Amino acid sequence: MDSKEKQVKILFIRLWPSSFIQNDLDILQKKFKVKVVDFSLNKKDPVKTFKTLFNMITGIIWADIAFSWFAGDHSFLSVKLSKLFKKKSVVVIGGLEVAKIKELNYGFLNNPKTARKTKYVFENSNVIIALTEILKNEAMENYGVDGNNFEIIPTGFDYDTFQSNGEKEDMVLTVGLVQKYERIKLKGIDTFVKAAELLPDTRFVVNGVTGEALEKIKKNAPSNVEFVGPLSFEELLALYQKSKVYCQLSMREGLPTAVCEAMLCECVPVGTNRYGIPVAIGDTGFYTEYGDVQLTAEAIKKALLSSNGKKARERIKTRFNKERKEENLTNLIERLTQTI
Repeated sequence: MDSKEKQVKILFIRLWPSSFIQNDLDILQKKFKVKVVDFSLNKKDPVKTFKTLFNMITGIIWADIAFSWFAGDHSFLSVKLSKLFKKKSVVVIGGLEVAKIKELNYGFLNNPKTARKTKYVFENSNVIIALTEILKNEAMENYGVDGNNFEIIPTGFDYDTFQSNGEKEDMVLTVGLVQKYERIKLKGIDTFVKAAELLPDTRFVVNGVTGEALEKIKKNAPSNVEFVGPLSFEELLALYQKSKVYCQLSMREGLPTAVCEAMLCECVPVGTNRYGIPVAIGDTGFYTEYGDVQLTAEAIKKALLSSNGKKARERIKTRFNKERKEENLTNLIERLTQTI
């Protein structure tokens, strides 16, 4: 680590410690000085709210760069404070920010107040990191921004951790952390469950559905569908390693983490040809139309007979590896700090 890197101070603002957010934090902590703020504004917990605001203000005064995932209230405040104190700001967007699906009430554009804050972030952050070119283009089209401050840096995945153990079963997996039933449709889990009816001798596993969504989806699920989780990291990894096929049947995704992790574990992917899903899958899997149960079942049949698992792993390892992400993110921070 050189002296320049040692001098760079980053305030890392997060809403929750998910794997892809943690990966970025790990990269930045290897190279730079980092303080973390776990963001929480809650009227019922004024002490925690005060602590968040205090840590945000003092942290940005201390830092050279404020870094956050998603263009929510935390990023809006981060960018505002960064401009006030003449600091740099970086915001990563995942897809929710540029979406507008009225029937499922999904996307920041459905709420005028949230949309205004998101546009402010897009226009005033020094850098917006988009996981795919598709997300950048959507931001430009839906918000009318010029996109000049956008950079494309895909997620990087740990291929040493996510790998096959050589034992595959004729099992089909999908993952979706879902509590509301509308999100079942967004993730295509309803299509997954209906496709299982057409393949009664195959084991289907759904991980992560809870609450109201689980109650409703289980009512009409056939006996060959198993609902599990949410699972621990180790349990989910074991599930990836067992499954022959992974399905990403969503209406839309940014760059879907679960399908990339599953592909590294040599699952053959089945996905809809939408947004970031084909960016991940490429020519290593099989495609279906969103909501088409028959076509989905046919694609799963082909995937179960396929030997594309190693090809799927190689695609993610080559295109979306942790080393490339580390290099791209480090270079970005260094370019930003040249003007400090």
